[in-house]
Amino acid sequence: MDFSSDTSAPVHPNVIAALADANHGMASSYGNDEATAELLKAVQATFETEDVSILPVISGTAANALALSVLCGSAESIACHEEAHIARDERGAPEFYTGGGKLDLLQGKHGKIDVRRFKAACSRIDRSFVHETPLAVLSLTNLTECGAAYSLEELRLLTKTAKQGGLSVHLDGARIANAINSTGVTPAEMSWKSDVDVLTLGLTKTGAMGCEIICLFGEAQKKYPQLLARAKRGGHLPPKMRFMSAQGVAMLKDGLWLELARQANASAARLADILTSDFGAQLTHPVDGNEVFATLPDEALTRLFDAGLKAYPWGDGSVRFVCHWTNSELDFESLSRLI
Repeated sequence: MDFSSDTSAPVHPNVIAALADANHGMASSYGNDEATAELLKAVQATFETEDVSILPVISGTAANALALSVLCGSAESIACHEEAHIARDERGAPEFYTGGGKLDLLQGKHGKIDVRRFKAACSRIDRSFVHETPLAVLSLTNLTECGAAYSLEELRLLTKTAKQGGLSVHLDGARIANAINSTGVTPAEMSWKSDVDVLTLGLTKTGAMGCEIICLFGEAQKKYPQLLARAKRGGHLPPKMRFMSAQGVAMLKDGLWLELARQANASAARLADILTSDFGAQLTHPVDGNEVFATLPDEALTRLFDAGLKAYPWGDGSVRFVCHWTNSELDFESLSRLI
């Protein structure tokens, strides 16, 4: 009963096979290889545009920090939710890579930025006022850190507000495949068609070994040389990039990344039903993807942890259960035996 994290799950066999296939012969370094060229084509097809540049990196933290570093200057700030991964879980990496850029933390239910609070923040922007740090970027997370999904309408209202304020838009898509499945929108609609400038496309949590893709859309591509330079300087321009790109190709091929996310979402819905109906749990946040946040009676929680449950106690008093593509019938049978 391991619901600790989707990063704890195994790598999908197709990814392992792709790595083995890539491990033959010589290939040019630093992204000048056939696998990376193939990955670009796969991203273009998946997101329905050729107007995109990519850079695969090893981790979500690296992807977010590097992406934000080309959007936010050292004397500017980034609006994000107070629960955002870049604020809570990346040890100051965005501030480090931007050379001092500030995070402007906003509130909102279920990890989603309240649009009224964001509009208020934008209304205060005065780049001529030397004593404050003006906003330069809006950073959104979909799924949020509370497992909720922005609807297309919510996403577009926030990005429209950002653009009206002269801000760039970054989307942390560590679990974007789960959000795409639950909202029923397309990858294009959730990104560039909604005025997202830079997307960090997460594939590791979905089933890759370690592949996050920084995607620069439209005018943001002008910052690509700067992105490469910062990646090199920060130690995130791997010479054997073909092995990262091969993972991305395998995940995007035939929509595998979306299918694996669909399986994880279905497991989360089933888990939520078991926890609420059989263990007396109360859901803390909507189950819009592969995460379940629940408060349980002390007796039920003790019984579960004593039986070997692996899940993460959350700061609000709930427990976070994360499902993944390898959840099996055995996981749910083990839970049911404890009722």
